[in-house]
Amino acid sequence: MKTLKYLLSLCLVVSTLTTCSDDEKDLSFVSKVQAPSELAMLFQVTQDNTGLVTITPTAEGAVGFDITFGDETEEPGNLENGQNISHTYAEGTYTVNAVAYGITGLETTFSQELVVSFQAPANLEVTIENDSAISKRVNVTATADFGVSFDVSSGVAGDTSVVTGNIGDTVSIDYAEAGTYTITVIAKGAAVETTTYTKEFEVTAIVAPLTAAPTPPSRQAGDVVSIYSDAYTNINLSEVNPGWGQSTTLTEVQVEGNNTWFYSDLSFSGIVTDYGNATDVSAMEFVHFDYWTPDATVLGLKLINTSKSNGDPLKEDIEFVDPINLGGWVSVDVPLADYTTDVSGITQLLFDTTENNAIVYIDNLYFYKTSSNTSGPTPITFETPFTLDAFDGGSTKVIANPDTNGNTSASVLELVKGAGQPWAGSKITVPTPFSFAGSTSVSLKVWSPRAGLTLMMKFEDAVPWPNNTGSAEIIATTTVANQWQTLSFDHSAIDTSIDWNNMVLIMENGTQGDGSADYTIYVDDITQN
Repeated sequence: MKTLKYLLSLCLVVSTLTTCSDDEKDLSFVSKVQAPSELAMLFQVTQDNTGLVTITPTAEGAVGFDITFGDETEEPGNLENGQNISHTYAEGTYTVNAVAYGITGLETTFSQELVVSFQAPANLEVTIENDSAISKRVNVTATADFGVSFDVSSGVAGDTSVVTGNIGDTVSIDYAEAGTYTITVIAKGAAVETTTYTKEFEVTAIVAPLTAAPTPPSRQAGDVVSIYSDAYTNINLSEVNPGWGQSTTLTEVQVEGNNTWFYSDLSFSGIVTDYGNATDVSAMEFVHFDYWTPDATVLGLKLINTSKSNGDPLKEDIEFVDPINLGGWVSVDVPLADYTTDVSGITQLLFDTTENNAIVYIDNLYFYKTSSNTSGPTPITFETPFTLDAFDGGSTKVIANPDTNGNTSASVLELVKGAGQPWAGSKITVPTPFSFAGSTSVSLKVWSPRAGLTLMMKFEDAVPWPNNTGSAEIIATTTVANQWQTLSFDHSAIDTSIDWNNMVLIMENGTQGDGSADYTIYVDDITQN
């Protein structure tokens, strides 16, 4: 049976390769495929005293499974990923063994105990808890003697679906709305009889961040004008949340020891720098802020120049976040070029939800420009040749810049993710190793067809895979579509004793679906800050 699985895996690899032309074949992904992970088995038994159990194995990266039933059956059952298998047991306790096979034949083994009894489940104990990190998620754990599995009903009116788990495991239900629900748990074994537990439970929403906003990268003093951030020296502000007729209240709170602005019922709220001495940010390139909200549908930042005469068309402008992401910190970087405001004399900033009265937390509000630090490696601009290596179904090459609006470079790096692949990447071998002594941040320009796509950056030494050393994988997310923007990656935890010879960029699918989409992005001006 194992031989058959290896042959199946080999056939899949060969089939994949034969669909490509000779100049498109890239075998590097084969050596990087890992053994299946996250292996689990779900047991579901019929309640008819027959002992018929359906076994459903799952695993990340598996193409097939061998199931050893744990009784006197000698021949294991085999099935493909996504299938299940049924087996009839006598009363007793069994150790069921699953072997998951990956596409290259790598395997992972997992064992789980199965108790088959024709007695009704007894001593049912149920734990129901709100998830500590995910809003309106409820976790349910059930244990019972003689039980095999349990079903959980949410108690939502009109919802007849159930979530099933093995006895002793934890399952989760995500609710659309907070409130009190009657949650029902039914424990099942091989007997006809089941055992039921019900409880009135209050589902709660998380309406405040549990972790601090991301720490901004270190910057030279001349490269940032900070309005509000613990990371930089802030300018003096004349007023915060002045009374302009809004219902908003503002409180400074501590989130993991980090000072954070908490806007309650935010309709709009202003910030006044200094009317008598306007703030000149014309040398900056971006305005940055981090936000956390459980309920906002609209959020914009307005820049206002009251030092101009009345009627000046460049007096003020607002840019909105699109899309809004709920329940987690989101970093926003808006090019100042997007504003029509004359940014040489900013006197007011204003957060606006267009009267939606939302809960919003704000941190790290500042203007910045690309680092003026000229030390360290020369920025990568792709005007000169670099060694490139694509992997995981992607392709990469240097091409002529397809959009010079916002980036005038003649050549840029093209990264392509193929359809059906959840991610794809490129490795860039740099002529001069990255040395992070005194520097913790790397920025790059990226052109993406969508907002919300994630780009992961890490560094590797020159040792060939899999014996090489790699840095932490840092993720940044695009916030605009079909235009250039600058993303910053904070590598503050990087090992400064290592010469990092390779930069790895991995395109991930982010919030855009299940990995079936293909898309192309462009990268340029990789700069160590």
